[in-house]
Amino acid sequence: MTKIPISLAAAGLLRALLARARNVDRDRILLTEFESTEWQSLTFIGERHQIRFRILGADSAEVVRDLTYGLEDAEFSIPGHIVADIALAREPQSNSDGSISVDLEALTISE
Repeated sequence: MTKIPISLAAAGLLRALLARARNVDRDRILLTEFESTEWQSLTFIGERHQIRFRILGADSAEVVRDLTYGLEDAEFSIPGHIVADIALAREPQSNSDGSISVDLEALTISE
């Protein structure tokens, strides 16, 4: 099995987001896109992340609510990194198979 290279910040962010979906089997939350790019300002170094999930199942709308409710104000615990900004990139999209796609954007900064 080949491992996909992913930064510590990206891996921590992914784990923290999946934890927000509480009592849902992880095989119902499909990661369909995850792109991280380096970012820096005059005083900070970090990464920008674009993330797309596809949530399957009859209660997918409830799972999306758990995942996204209060997202902008949420506290994330990612060792060595701070989530400086996170938000929906667009409103969740319903798919023809009953699943819902969720697009997120985030900025993590190294401590």
